[in-house]
Amino acid sequence: MSPITEHPLRYAMSNELHARPFPIVTAPSHASYLAIKPATNAAGRDRDADMAQLLILLDRYGAKHPQVGATHYSGQIGRHELKWESHTEFVTYTIFGDGDSGKPFEEENFGIFPKDWLEGAAGTRLTSALIRIDIFEHDDKIVEKTKDWFVPESLAVSRVLDDQLVIAGDFRIDHNGHTRFAVFPRASCGDRRVGRVVQRLCEIETYKSMAMLGLDRARELGSGMGAIETTLNELSSEMRGVDAKHDEMLEHLLEVSEELENRIAQSSFRFGATEAYEAIVNQRIKVLREERFSGMQTFSEFMMRRFDPAMRTVKSSQKRLTNMSERALRVGNLLRTRVDVERSIQNQSLLESMDRRAGLQLRLQHTVEGLSIVAISYYAVNLALYMLAPLETLLSLPKLVLAAGVTPVVLLLVWLVVRRIHNRLD
Repeated sequence: MSPITEHPLRYAMSNELHARPFPIVTAPSHASYLAIKPATNAAGRDRDADMAQLLILLDRYGAKHPQVGATHYSGQIGRHELKWESHTEFVTYTIFGDGDSGKPFEEENFGIFPKDWLEGAAGTRLTSALIRIDIFEHDDKIVEKTKDWFVPESLAVSRVLDDQLVIAGDFRIDHNGHTRFAVFPRASCGDRRVGRVVQRLCEIETYKSMAMLGLDRARELGSGMGAIETTLNELSSEMRGVDAKHDEMLEHLLEVSEELENRIAQSSFRFGATEAYEAIVNQRIKVLREERFSGMQTFSEFMMRRFDPAMRTVKSSQKRLTNMSERALRVGNLLRTRVDVERSIQNQSLLESMDRRAGLQLRLQHTVEGLSIVAISYYAVNLALYMLAPLETLLSLPKLVLAAGVTPVVLLLVWLVVRRIHNRLD
């Protein structure tokens, strides 16, 4: 029995599920994270440029190259471990180093990315972060450190993964341009679990930043949407006027509808992406299984207070834009109905005028037919008299008497012939 034929994508799709393993991170250690995104057309960017930039960095440290067309890479660069990933709209670099770096969140930790390499980046910095993985001592020590490292007003601290780790961050950008996070794993916490938490923090920061791009787009649309809404209100009010010029109003409404459709087309991808990124942020926080730490706000509470309102604004703008488009469609349908009714009335008047003209033409035709019978009869009588001229001599009949007898017969025959022709035409 021959073996069953394998689907050509079976192994590729199976390997994709295991293609991006979590890093293995020990404590104490530190990580530097960078996400790069083109300012425009990020989804359609040149992926070869992303790979070229990665290769330049690897060559600086004499590291091995990834496979051609790879979308992820992990390898050693110098004394550090690099994890690189290519996503739909951005690429990420995470560099892990062992040991605490003395002073927390030192800029030199980010120095693993050469300055000239950063200046030649194929895109702009979406976000960057410094992450400190410190040994868990006791709660009071963590409270002391986090209050010293972060801004208390926006500080979020949580116990995660069944109290195996404590995470902290304030989601603020420090004077060096980086966001800061701290992870405190217990001694019993495995290195793979620490790596998963660090990866989750990087993803939360990145997808949060990507989702916030939708807020900027919503604000751009805000003022323009107000003007369009005012125009729709005016058109709706004018439409009910007795002397309204519905043809001109319909043309104006078409311009408004075109503007709305253009705005929807320009913002649909950004709003759709924002919704997806928001879902990822919430999912990444959920899988951490947060518990409150020393009465401080959790990551989910921070997002509820700061992140969720921004996302609701985006959804509100998207819904408002959709509602305005639907409203413009309804007003357009009403205007087209009004225009069709007006044109129907005009057509009815035109048909009535045509009927009147047809009636006049019919009466004129009957008059002409009567005259034509008389004219034809006149010539027919003359022809008949010429034909009957010998009888005038043979019977000694006066011409007037002969004409008087022939005329009624000719008239009757002509009338019958014309009538028969008329019936055939009908």
